[in-house]
Amino acid sequence: MEFLKNILLYSENKPLLFTSLYFWVFFAFVLLVYSFIYKKNPLRNAFLFFMSLFFYYKSGGYFFVLLIFSTLVDYTAGILIYNSRTKFKKKLFLTMSVATNLSLLVYFKYAYFFTGLFNQSFHSNFEVINRLALWTNQLTGSGFDISKIILPVGISFFTFQTISYSVDVYRGKLEPVRSIIDFGFYVTFFPQLVAGPIVRAAEFMPQLYQKYKLTKQEFGHAVFLILNGLIKKTMISDYISINYVDRIFDSPSSFSGFENLMAVYGYSIQIYCDFSGYTDIAIGVALLLGFRLPINFNSPYKAVNITDFWHRWHISLSSWLRDYLYIPLGGNKKGKTRTTINLFITMLLGGLWHGANLRFVIWGGLHGLGLVIHKLWVKLNTSFNKYYNVRSSKNWFTHFISVFLTFNLVSFAWIFFRAVDMQSAQAMINQIAGNFSFGLVPIMILSYYKIFLVIIIGLLIHWLPSSFKENNRGKFIQSHISFKILVVVVVVFIIYQAKSAEIQPFIYFQF
Repeated sequence: MEFLKNILLYSENKPLLFTSLYFWVFFAFVLLVYSFIYKKNPLRNAFLFFMSLFFYYKSGGYFFVLLIFSTLVDYTAGILIYNSRTKFKKKLFLTMSVATNLSLLVYFKYAYFFTGLFNQSFHSNFEVINRLALWTNQLTGSGFDISKIILPVGISFFTFQTISYSVDVYRGKLEPVRSIIDFGFYVTFFPQLVAGPIVRAAEFMPQLYQKYKLTKQEFGHAVFLILNGLIKKTMISDYISINYVDRIFDSPSSFSGFENLMAVYGYSIQIYCDFSGYTDIAIGVALLLGFRLPINFNSPYKAVNITDFWHRWHISLSSWLRDYLYIPLGGNKKGKTRTTINLFITMLLGGLWHGANLRFVIWGGLHGLGLVIHKLWVKLNTSFNKYYNVRSSKNWFTHFISVFLTFNLVSFAWIFFRAVDMQSAQAMINQIAGNFSFGLVPIMILSYYKIFLVIIIGLLIHWLPSSFKENNRGKFIQSHISFKILVVVVVVFIIYQAKSAEIQPFIYFQF
């Protein structure tokens, strides 16, 4: 009986993560049942919908009711928007959909932030109450703590996903989904549910009605992505985090400037391997089920400027912000001043999307400033070259300098993203700028050589030519099934030996 409880009931200390054995047992069960029903689309979609709800329940507990609520709201809104005969009614139902979704997001993610600001501004003493926990206790007799609001896993992702659906129906880009099960499946699809990529309905919904298809090449690609994601997460991200980065960021003043600088570089590769590792696994798992998810990362630290970085990093979010925030604000169609303001608003809100803290706003503001400066530089450079009839030349040195500067600017901004609080961020910057301890650098390299080696290897692999990586990926995809099995066994064995004692959650689960 206890065994069944552990399998079926939510445990806060044991969420369902891609890096846990339980998830792969869960996925094996899904594949087993799926193999009997994959040709029957309605049954297949319904099965995956309910398994996705179970997945979210095991990952976030009773918050799965929010997922159901959001699904019902936007399913209804899509039909009402589409069937409305007047522009006013369409806007009304769209507004209701967006307002409902954002209200949920604001309440669970920003209640403490805005309540604190209000109390500070008006010297009041309002307290936040977890209404969902209170209602659950009243209905079920449970004993959830009502004094603390816990952020539902992945709420930012599925909220943005459902908002994009309502907006696209309003814009006439797609017709509403008629089956609540099919729409629920789109919202809850478990591989990308809790940390993206953010999937557009126009890209995903047609796949629900297509026949299952998985070529030999796609199977090899899926296995490659899953292994690649697991290696990134467990052997690079978790190792750097547990053994070095966390302890430096937790107490930057206790370490030298050099140690702090290496922690910043370490976090740069840690967050990339963590987030892109999740995405790799999500895309691979979805592909095995016959569904294609969009690419979310494209070697972001190869970027030659901040604009290029955002074309490569968290692509589904940056394109969402562009299409549903920046362009509706006016984009770059209303003059230079308005373009600058729109960029800043977009990036500030993009920063706030990551968390209710001034640190995230500063992080977004730094990227907004970088985007504005880059746009101005491009215009000035173009005008200068045109006026003096100069041909812009690109060589390996200017490319190197561009990548180097962009990487360091992005890494500097990560300080505010990762720091425990503003005081810690300031302390880290002060240590790097004023207490570098150059004379102790050789000793510190010897002391941390294993960790620094993993950081360097991670960055070097990232910076390898795309042609080289594509060539190796292609060789794995084309290899014999026996070789793939051997590689899987070896990688799983190495991961098992290298993994930390406690499974580390993915960083973007908190967003």
